[in-house]
Amino acid sequence: MNWRKGVFAAAYVACALACTTAQAVDLIAIGALPGDSIDHSGQSALLENGVRGDLLGGIGSGLAWAGGSTFLALPDRGPNAVAWNATVDNTTSYIPRFHTLHLHLKRQADAATGLPFTLQPVLAQTTLLHSREPLHYGGVVAGYGATPASNTRGRFYFSGRSDNFDASTSSSDPLDARLDTEGIRLSRDGKSVFISDEYGPYLYQFDRRTGERLRVFTLPAILAVSHKSPMGSKEISGNTTGRVANKGMEGLAISPDGKTLFGFMQSPLIQDGGDGGRANRIIAVDIKTGTTSQYAYDNYLADKSKSYNSSELLALNEHELLVLERDGKGLGDDSNADVKRIYKIDIQGAADVSGLSGQAALLQKAVPKSLFLDIAATLKAHGLTAAQIPAKLEGMAFGEDVVVDGVTQHTLYVGNDNDFLATTPGGLANPNKWFVFAFTDADLGGSRFVNQRLRDEHGPRGDDRGDDDTQ
Repeated sequence: MNWRKGVFAAAYVACALACTTAQAVDLIAIGALPGDSIDHSGQSALLENGVRGDLLGGIGSGLAWAGGSTFLALPDRGPNAVAWNATVDNTTSYIPRFHTLHLHLKRQADAATGLPFTLQPVLAQTTLLHSREPLHYGGVVAGYGATPASNTRGRFYFSGRSDNFDASTSSSDPLDARLDTEGIRLSRDGKSVFISDEYGPYLYQFDRRTGERLRVFTLPAILAVSHKSPMGSKEISGNTTGRVANKGMEGLAISPDGKTLFGFMQSPLIQDGGDGGRANRIIAVDIKTGTTSQYAYDNYLADKSKSYNSSELLALNEHELLVLERDGKGLGDDSNADVKRIYKIDIQGAADVSGLSGQAALLQKAVPKSLFLDIAATLKAHGLTAAQIPAKLEGMAFGEDVVVDGVTQHTLYVGNDNDFLATTPGGLANPNKWFVFAFTDADLGGSRFVNQRLRDEHGPRGDDRGDDDTQ
């Protein structure tokens, strides 16, 4: 196992103040698609900011495994890093979508990275998200209308533009067209996807084949804001309760039995301390009944003396989850990455905090957490510099098991959101990337790992299981 020498010690030193045991989880492959790639949406017309509407970017905002080499990748609300109009936070009429990818993991040495596997991503399909019911759109801004030109009778597309809402309702109005997709998970039967959003926050179910919205989950009213604005700063200043603008339901997990969704707020609610606070909320949703419960998560890191926002949630089993915490530094804004970590939590026996408010009250009920993987330390141990680690690591999914040195191991895929920027402000290449890590049951510290797609004898219905390159 020469490729792993020195990794564990380096990772342990880097996180000694947060770890309880040395880490054995390790990197086995890296894959990428260029940041100037084009998707399969057919939306080639230029957006308000001059960026193509079919630019393949940001697709690490969410990641779900669909069996074999097939994954579903989710971009967020679209290209808004290029300025065009501050009154809508430079958002555009980009139509939210998810992509079907084949991430072919092949057991052969990668000469470029020195890793034991290569990862070859291939884009297979792009699915646009729409509603059968008419939606609330904004007006004309700087000569650009907010209603998508692709709308037809019975097919009303969602949009990333921040003014697409009805000002007379709260942010939880499901007929508002604005949608900032952040988390995606596949249903138990493989026929539909669940997607979480930051604008509402919303939690919707869409048909996997057509992209039509099938169901709206009613989330706790305390998550919504009463006064909406196309400018995030005004939404924050105009509300005393609810989600922080652009920091709504960032993460999404589904239990392996397909019965429960877990939505993760990116930052504490305004009444719980707001952005920079410590007490995030995890909302568990019973898919059959819609019943919800809430759990508190403390995002403070003692070794950094700072709180960090949370980007993703992934279920190990019905009650234990992995949480991705990160800073916003690294490749993407020409800075140095520091905190990119995955923690393990257990909500079994944890208090339901639905009736509590305020940071102090929530922290008393916060679930315990332990470090599972220091991503930044592991990537550095494999030769990446802090400036080469993507700033926005946001998507997580399990994949097929692999055999490494005769030992069967599980795989964990982590993707980045490149903000639709093919190059960073400093001119560095900024591709869509995926990092694949391998781990064993022993690395889970006694936790039980249940991989839904491996448990299904034939995979989800209608699923393309892809190549079996990993054994």
